[in-house]
This record gives sequence, C-alpha cells and structure tokens, in this order.
Amino acid sequence: MILRTGQRVVFIGDSITDCGRRDNAAPYGSGYVSLVRALVDARHPELRLEWVNRGVNGNTVRDLAARWDDDAIAERPDWLAVLIGINDIWRRYTDRPDQAVAIDEYERTLRDLLRRAVAATGCRLILGDPFLIEADRDDPQRADTDRYAAVVARLAAEFDAVHVANQAAFDRVLAVSPAERWADDRVHPHLPGHAVLADAYLDALGATTAS
Repeated sequence: MILRTGQRVVFIGDSITDCGRRDNAAPYGSGYVSLVRALVDARHPELRLEWVNRGVNGNTVRDLAARWDDDAIAERPDWLAVLIGINDIWRRYTDRPDQAVAIDEYERTLRDLLRRAVAATGCRLILGDPFLIEADRDDPQRADTDRYAAVVARLAAEFDAVHVANQAAFDRVLAVSPAERWADDRVHPHLPGHAVLADAYLDALGATTAS
C-alpha cells in the first residue's frame, strides 16, 4: 500500500470520474472514485485519508487546462489521479469532430499540466489510461484509444507515476463477456464496469487486501 497517513488524494478527469459528484452523488460520485475511497478506507482505516473528486462531465485535456489551477493545484494534493482522454478521442466519432484533441496536442498539454502540478505542490501522480469497452483492437476508435493510452504510459514512466492500465483491465473481462455487460455506449460504464476500474486502481495502489 503506497498511500500514507493523512494524505490528500485528488481525482480529476471527465464524466467517468465525475459520475454525479456535483449532483445527486455528491461529493465523491457514484463510480470508481467512490469505490476506491470506500474500499481503501475500509481496509486501511488507520490512514485517515482525505479524498477529493474534481471530475467534470465532457472534459477534454483542453478543459482540464482551463481549470487546472483551481481544481488541481489549489487542492494541494499529496496524490493527484488523472484520467483524461476519452472525450478527446470520442468527439472525432460524434457530431463534434472539431472538438476532438489531436494526439500531439493531448500529449503536450497533459505533460505541461502534470509538470505544473508537481512543481507547485510536490505531489505524486496516478495516471489512468483512457479506455474503450471494445474487444476488437481493429475498431478505429479502439485503435485510437490504444494510441492515446500509450501516451499515458510514456508520461507515467517520465514522471515516475503510478500507472493504471484501465484498458487492460477491461480487456480481461471482455475476453469472457460481451461489451454490453459493462456499458451501453462503450464509454460510460455501468456500476460493475466502475468496479473493474476500481480494481485496477486498487491493484496499482497495492490496496487490494487489508494489511
């Protein structure tokens, strides 16, 4: 378990992270963030961790940049968990292709945001891969998603961050079950899909069992 007593863990991202945290599921949302918080706290109550959810529906990395100072740096995290990129890709396959974020801009912007957060707060980073709940790696959106996930993996190595392989987590369940079991639109998981994500985060944090 890599989290330490009294640390502040801030999650930031898009709707997968938000998951109602500003509405009926305030303040943690009803998705993977809430599950990670509940299970870590249950298994390690002695740590007295602080948890913050700063996900916002529909965000791309451009939107993160616009609110980074207020929602990431000002929160003074000990750990900053970032999951972004799904909308950056998905918009290319919807009626809003002009809002898609090209992979070069995605990498450049995300690297700059991470550098700023570490410089300003000294935080450690937890970087989650964007994902698509689709088993066919030749599907165009899935192929794009794998390319953006490779960017996140490189940045995780560059920043000595904890890397959460979300796509790999879904690939394991997709090997034995249909995508419709986990999401209606391949993007927004049902609760069991959020549990898949939470398991990936718990594994990366070394928090899969109580110590």
